[in-house]
Amino acid sequence: MSATEKMLKQSQKSICHLSLGCNNLERMIAFYTPVLATLDIHIAAEHTGAIAYGKGYPTFWIQKPFDGQAATVGNGSHIGFMATSKAQVENFYHEALTCGGRCNGAPGPRKDYGEAYFGCFIIDPEGHRIEASFWDFELAEALKTKG
Repeated sequence: MSATEKMLKQSQKSICHLSLGCNNLERMIAFYTPVLATLDIHIAAEHTGAIAYGKGYPTFWIQKPFDGQAATVGNGSHIGFMATSKAQVENFYHEALTCGGRCNGAPGPRKDYGEAYFGCFIIDPEGHRIEASFWDFELAEALKTKG
């Protein structure tokens, strides 16, 4: 299957891509490459001062700001990555801690998010908030039919 065939059709996407500014690209690559690999997300594109990750399409970029100024963290923002199992959430969390991330919420359910949610929260080496979550759609459907 070609790379083009692997990409989702544009009509199936909500967001084309997201970029995070960073001050130390090498440190961020050393963090995100193994952490995102736990979710089967890999390097999809590389440019001078920027690298992108995705599943066949570059959807998550880390890069030095184009204006040459220092990158800053957005207060109140975070990026949520999709996991396909609770084990992936756990692996993401442990790999992130190993690679220099800080815990901002250990893996587990969150009552406020519903019984089908299982996730974790990390602060990356430059202070960005990231999340990995697994949504158990089968459980959600079973709960819906019971109710």
